[in-house]
Amino acid sequence: MAAVDILKDVVNLLTKPWLFITLSSIVFFVALPRPSFWRPRLWLALGVGGAAFLAVSMLDPDFGLIVRKPDNVPIVAMLFLVGFFVWLSMYQAHQNDARIAAGQKPMEASEGEDQKTWVWPDLVYTELLCMVIGTIVLVAWGIAFQAPIEEPANPARTPNPSKAPWYFLGLQEMLVYYDPWLAGVVFPSLIIVGLMAIPYIDTNPKGNGYFTFRERRTEITFFLFGFLILWVLLVILGTFLRGPNWNFFGPYEYWDLHKLEALVNVNLSEYVWVKTLGTRLPSNMLVRELPGILLVLVYVGVLPGLLMRSDRVAGLPIGLKRFYDKMGFFRYSVFVMLLLGMVALPIKMILRWTANLKYIIAMPEIFFNI
Repeated sequence: MAAVDILKDVVNLLTKPWLFITLSSIVFFVALPRPSFWRPRLWLALGVGGAAFLAVSMLDPDFGLIVRKPDNVPIVAMLFLVGFFVWLSMYQAHQNDARIAAGQKPMEASEGEDQKTWVWPDLVYTELLCMVIGTIVLVAWGIAFQAPIEEPANPARTPNPSKAPWYFLGLQEMLVYYDPWLAGVVFPSLIIVGLMAIPYIDTNPKGNGYFTFRERRTEITFFLFGFLILWVLLVILGTFLRGPNWNFFGPYEYWDLHKLEALVNVNLSEYVWVKTLGTRLPSNMLVRELPGILLVLVYVGVLPGLLMRSDRVAGLPIGLKRFYDKMGFFRYSVFVMLLLGMVALPIKMILRWTANLKYIIAMPEIFFNI
């Protein structure tokens, strides 16, 4: 039992938000460009191991209570499906990269560019088969699990924690780090507009009609980082690790309603004026928030220009000069603003976890906080 308790403590430690996101990001950047990581046997072992780990963990009452909730069962299934399709696409991408490097055509092209499939009976038969299988799964699902319908809404008794539907849990997690106008309006708008703008910003014809990573390395890395790290992982955090009072709990921890964590978050203006300079906060709002205003202006006004001057900044391969040369000024400006908006979220999360920084600009007088 002692070994089991130690293992549970290790898992609870590894799922601390700062460590969970950091380790996931490291694994993502290390594994993505390496073909050896996407071998079928390795991912089959990971899938079987993950399923076995889930089955054994269900014996823990605290773990099983959360995972077996009717709301959370489809999210568990979704995680396995996301893992499978990410592996399939990256495996085929690296396979095609090896074929192209050897002077061969991608697998999709080698099957015949003029290959056609008849709508009837081939496509219709496949769709009918999928519809029958889907109906069977839904009927079995409806019999096995109770519908997650709670009591009628009562303003005097709200659920604790009160969670949005799973597809909004990423946005709800953003509300911890940003004001509602940013996390609930600006960022969702940027996500929608950014996805719509991708075909107009990235006109690289390579990769059209076939999977590849080497020919679209940076674009695929940006997209998958935003999808897997900044969306799927936030859904996991909000679903399985956020408990009562919106506190974090490990997978094997009891969701204690009485757990209270002291909030010691400090605004940037307090760090500058009070803790660094040892003075009172200026009474003038603009003077008080001047350090944060300057920092934000440098981030959105100066940094894009620095990134487009070279492919390396401070010795790191993070420059965007080749994108500027390829896209031109207008398309590059839209691209870099979307990119900086995406990167702002992990930056703000890291600042909250390491420095307890709440807002870079805090103007409650006019309801403007960043």
